[in-house]
Order: sequence, then C-alpha cells, then structure tokens
Amino acid sequence: MRIRLSCLGLVLLAGCATQPALPPQRQPDVVRAEILRKLPASVSDRSGWANDVYVALSAQDISTSTANLCAVLAVAEQESTYTADPVVPGLARIARAEIDRRAAALHVPGLLVSAALRIDSPDGRSYAQRLGHVRTERELSALYEDFIGMVPLGGKLFGGLNPVHTGGPMQVSVDFAREHARNYPYPVEGSIRHEVFTRRGGLYFGTAHLLGYPAHYDALLYRFADFNAGWYASRNAAFQAAVSRATGIDLALDGDLLQPGADLEHPGSTERAIRALGARLDMGDGQIRDALARGDRLEFEETALYARVFALADAAAGRAMPRAILPGIRLESPKITRKLTTAWFADRVNARWQRCMQR
Repeated sequence: MRIRLSCLGLVLLAGCATQPALPPQRQPDVVRAEILRKLPASVSDRSGWANDVYVALSAQDISTSTANLCAVLAVAEQESTYTADPVVPGLARIARAEIDRRAAALHVPGLLVSAALRIDSPDGRSYAQRLGHVRTERELSALYEDFIGMVPLGGKLFGGLNPVHTGGPMQVSVDFAREHARNYPYPVEGSIRHEVFTRRGGLYFGTAHLLGYPAHYDALLYRFADFNAGWYASRNAAFQAAVSRATGIDLALDGDLLQPGADLEHPGSTERAIRALGARLDMGDGQIRDALARGDRLEFEETALYARVFALADAAAGRAMPRAILPGIRLESPKITRKLTTAWFADRVNARWQRCMQR
C-alpha cells in the first residue's frame, strides 16, 4: 500500500478526480485551538494532544479540516479513550497463554518454559515477574524484545519476531508504521516500533492509515471500516456484493478479493465466482487475476473488470449497486471477549465523529 501524496487532503474523501487540489491549510494556532475545543475536558495534557494531532495531519499534507480533525479524534477515542499507552484488561494472562500455546506447538516442555521465565531480565526482575505485571502493549512489547534477545528459548518460541503487532493511541500496526516511516517528522527514539507506542507516533501513523490514501467514498464511515479491515475493504466488499448479484453466488463480503498465496489453478471464492462470468466479461483467467491484484489500490476502479462487473450487477438489480458497503468481518483477537464486527467498529467511530462535529 502506498500513500498518494497528491490526494491526501480530501475532506469527505471524494477522490482525486473530483478534488485535485489540496485546500489551503489553516494557521497552526487556529487548528490547535479547534482541536482543544473538540477534545473532552477530561483528557490529560490537552495541548499536547492538540499539537500531535495537528502535526500528524499537516506533516502529511492532509487537510486540517474539521471533518478530518474529528475523524482522527474519533478513532483515538474509540481505540484508547485518549490514552497514549492504553491498558489492556487481562493482558498478563493473554500473554502467558500465548507463550504456552507456542511452546506446545513446538513440543517444548512446560518446565523448560517456567525455568526460562525465572531468569532475571535486564531490569532486575525475572521475566515471570514482569509478565505477571504487564498492563499495556508497550510493556509487553519491551518484555518480548528482552526475552527474545536474552533467552535462547525466547528466540525459539517467537522465531526472533516480536508478536505484539499493534499499539499506541490509535492501535496502529507496527508493520504499517515501518512501511510509512520515510517522512516521519520526529527523531526516532530506539525504533519505529517504539515510536508507535508514543502519542506522537501513534497519532502520526494512525492518521496515515486512516486518511493517507485516496478513495472515492462519499462518507467517512467507510474510512472507519477500512481502518479496521484494511485499505479499500469497503469498496472491495461492495465489489464482492456486485459479483454475487451478477452470478447468484453467495460470497463473504470481507473485502478480500484474492486468496493469499493462491495460484491460478486454485483461486479463492471471489475469483472463482468472477470466472463464472468470464464469457460475459470477455476476460480470461489471467486478465481477471491481474485486475484483482490491484484491489489494494485506487486504480482497481479503472480496470475493465470493475466496470464490467458493476454493469452486469446494476442491470441485474435494476438500479445502481452501492460502490461502498461495510465489510462483514468478525473481529478476532485475544483482547476481544465479545462478538464484534468491522461494521460495529465503523458505526461506533462514526457516532463519536458526529458528536465531535457537534461540539
């Protein structure tokens, strides 16, 4: 995924074709003052939040419109209640269960794991003591880094890779941050991973994930869904709905157009359904695959596949099918204890955004 700098300033995200020029940016003090008005009075260090939100937008040439300010604030409120390093309930239990799961998968005896955890870590406490007191993903990430680097078994259990993948006030992916760190405006303290767990870094990379790509959406609701499910998930789910309408084949509307790792002989369900339309689309399997491979970019909408599938679906429905819908994805994570979905997340954030716009 790539940030398209020419399109970052869209306010209601209508796309480059309809809004090619970035609107004039407002003066920094004006923007910071508005953010202060939008932040709840209970937030600690409100001026620090206002400055970090402003930098997250302005440093990436994203419009500092009220709509965008509230979009960033709404996600931060949903993900962390305006906490740079939010507490995760039951994190110590979750982390120990993950260690035990990995050990069992590798047939490592539990006694060996317990012995390794009794070793003193660099801060003087044993790994078991630290593990029993972790409350945030930043603390857990630091523990894993030490455990992997200092204890041979740690490297074996985790393959040398830190299993904490998200963090910070917007719960942004560490991998995403690394991919989009080239123009990061702050000095990096330690590593990009460490920056994700700070307020400034979490807001910067979270804003890039939320607003740092062009899309032809007519509402921020779909950006909120994409934030949870991946860039263009809402557009791709609508495309899957169009494929289903044109073929009569039920599909999971999850936004995943290609099955990861699938070769041409073993396509995923969406690709297989599209192939059933091959003659009507006048496209071969290779052409279909090439078009679907652009599903993580705006240019997918410029392909013949996109246009022809929607033409068939619109005709079958007798109306224009929606070009964006909320993906039907159930959220899976050890941190989630309820049955939640991407649509639930998007609706919750959208409600927060609306309240912010009214403040």
